[in-house]
Amino acid sequence: MTTDAATDLFEEHRPVLIGVAYRMLGRVADAEDVVQEAWLRWSAADREDVREPRAYLVRITTRLAIDRLRHLRSRQEAYPGPWLPEPLVTDFGPAVPDTAERAVLADSVSLAVLVVLESLSPLERAVFVLREAFGFPYAEIARALDRTEAAVRQLGGRARRHVEERKPRYDVDPAERRDLTERFLAAASGDGIEPLLELLAPGVRLVSDSGGKAKAPRRIIETADKVGRFLFAVAGEFGPDGEVRIVELNGAPAAVFFVGGKPDTVFQIEVGQGVIQCAYIIRNPDKLAGLSFA
Repeated sequence: MTTDAATDLFEEHRPVLIGVAYRMLGRVADAEDVVQEAWLRWSAADREDVREPRAYLVRITTRLAIDRLRHLRSRQEAYPGPWLPEPLVTDFGPAVPDTAERAVLADSVSLAVLVVLESLSPLERAVFVLREAFGFPYAEIARALDRTEAAVRQLGGRARRHVEERKPRYDVDPAERRDLTERFLAAASGDGIEPLLELLAPGVRLVSDSGGKAKAPRRIIETADKVGRFLFAVAGEFGPDGEVRIVELNGAPAAVFFVGGKPDTVFQIEVGQGVIQCAYIIRNPDKLAGLSFA
C-alpha cells in the first residue's frame, strides 16, 4: 500500500475514530491527540498484513483512548467544581440519513450521557461506546480490547444497565428543546422573573463548569426558585456588546454567548414534560477555545 493510499484510507475513517475518541474522553483536544497518535502508528505499521483497516484503526484508537482516560482520571479528581464534557459542534450530515441512527448518535454524545460515562471504568466505557454508539459486533470489540467475547458481553451489559439507571429520562425532541431555549432567552432578558420561573420544573438542576477559571457556581443548584434567580441575575450581566447564537452542540440545540466575538458561555437544557428539567452552563475558557462556527 502506497503512502498516499494509506493517508486516504486513514482520512476516510477519521470521522469514526474522532467519534470513538471523543465519546471515550469527553474532550475534543484529547480526542484529536489520540487520533493523531493512531495516525503515527498506522503510518509506521506493516499495512500489507492489515485485512480490515477500519477495525485495525478503531482498535488502535480505542486502546490509546483507554490509556489517556486512565491518565486524565487522576487529574480530574482535583477539578474545581462540577465537570462537564467539552462542547462539540455536531453535524452528522448526509452520511447519517436515518432518523433512528441520528437519534442514537446524538444521544451517545449528549452532555447527560457523557457525564454518566465518566462513572464507568475505562473498559466498560470502551465497550459501551463501540457497541451502543457505533454498533460494533461483540467479537470485534473483544479483539480490539484483547478480551474474550464473554467478558466483553458482561462488560457491555453492566455498562448499559449503569447508563440506563443514571441518565435522565427526558424528552429529546430537538424542536421542543430549541423552542424552550428561545423562550428562556426571551424570559431571562425580560423585566421580571416570573416568566422565567414558569419554564422551570420544580426540581430543576443547574450544573456549571468553569474549571475555576470563570465566574460560575462551584456546586449544583437545585429547585426552580434558586435556579431561576441565579439565571435571571446572570442574564443581566451580559452587556450591549454581547451576542447570543443558537447552534447544535452535542446533538442538541444550545445557546452560545459571545463576548468580544469569542465564545464566553455555553448554555444547554434538558427538557421533560414541557419544562426545563436540567440546565448546563460551560464557562471554562479552555473548553470553549476550540469552538468554531461558520
